[in-house]
Amino acid sequence: MLMQFKGAAIFSVLLVLHFPVLAGTAPQSPPAAKRALPPRVFLLNPSELEGIVTAGPKDNRRLVVVEAAIAEADRAMTEGPFSVMDKSVTPPSGDKHDYMSQAPYFWPDPGKPNGLPYIRHDGERNPEIKKITDHDEWTRMSEDARALALAYYFTGKPEYADRAALLLRTWFLNPATRMNPNLEFGQGIPGINTGRGIGIIESRVLVDVTDAVGLLAGSKAWSAADQEGITEWLRKYLNWMRTSEKGKAEDAAKNNHGTWYDLQVVDIALFVGDSDLARKTLERVKTRRIAVQIEPDGRQPLELARTNAWGYSNGNLDGLCKLATIGGEAGVDLWHFETADHRSIRAAIDFLAPYAAGEKKWDYQQIGGFHADALVPTLWRAAAAYGGSGGRKYGALAQQLSTTREGVETLLLRDALPAMR
Repeated sequence: MLMQFKGAAIFSVLLVLHFPVLAGTAPQSPPAAKRALPPRVFLLNPSELEGIVTAGPKDNRRLVVVEAAIAEADRAMTEGPFSVMDKSVTPPSGDKHDYMSQAPYFWPDPGKPNGLPYIRHDGERNPEIKKITDHDEWTRMSEDARALALAYYFTGKPEYADRAALLLRTWFLNPATRMNPNLEFGQGIPGINTGRGIGIIESRVLVDVTDAVGLLAGSKAWSAADQEGITEWLRKYLNWMRTSEKGKAEDAAKNNHGTWYDLQVVDIALFVGDSDLARKTLERVKTRRIAVQIEPDGRQPLELARTNAWGYSNGNLDGLCKLATIGGEAGVDLWHFETADHRSIRAAIDFLAPYAAGEKKWDYQQIGGFHADALVPTLWRAAAAYGGSGGRKYGALAQQLSTTREGVETLLLRDALPAMR
């Protein structure tokens, strides 16, 4: 599946610098707002978030980030709530509470009267998949919930927390609308199967959900019962991932699917309190992902073989860097891991960076168009992780490419570097 890494609403730093009227009045936090300092989040930087909340009202970093967060949250206020019950089709189980999606790169066979079984065209998305709404709605719900929760955390405004809680309850907790904790019917191929382990990549949006829940802690909108309910849902889903045949198949995947499987396991394990599972999964990333996926020169052959090789290379590396980010908090250093023959995350970054900088021409397939700024989030994470002259080099390239990727998450990654504040 082509990794779609949608940026949030663009809110350029340049707007703030050139139009101070827009940025000069960042909302103040209502004194009654009780928020966790720092919040219990896993991919977002908890100390960075706390620093923004506690910064002075005229702090430029606060002004930029809070305004961007509000812009994203205000858009999310008008969307949803979403539910697996919205789809017009019923899964093979007969239960619409089961998630369902169709494989995006499979098309009707023109040589067959009924088009079955469908045949694969890598990188070419069949618009027919939109007829089943679960995938798009789960993605939007997760992104919106985190955007709303982040705006609540920064501003203390209860309406943001109320809306985020509504989205989460509707998708996960309300008996009439909730999703069952499995992906048995993810990315089915018409005429071949009703679901595949590959479909588990669609639940990677859960990393936004766990951070959203952490940001809502202390809000009146999010109760102890809500917290217990979503923890139980995630515990059941984690068990399904690890014990079902589809989950085991995705775990065994050698390419980006294995990477995103591990990220979900680590993130959910930490959320539900299974730190031992999280650490064990992070440790095996060294030998089962980095050592297998990355060549000594930094190439990722399994991703380069795709028709959107730049997108897939960046997508897999993004997953590895997110694992490294969580690993830093869990006591497992993936940033500096290197095999005896020099396979490493850093080698993969250094392979892609000259192409993003325009120093080399991308000579692999990329039918979806070459977008150099796809590397920006990885560069900001690398700048913070490696520091020194290497880190400054990554930061400088990220800054050069960042003009079209200034969503709040990118701003937070950038502003985690003291030199960039």
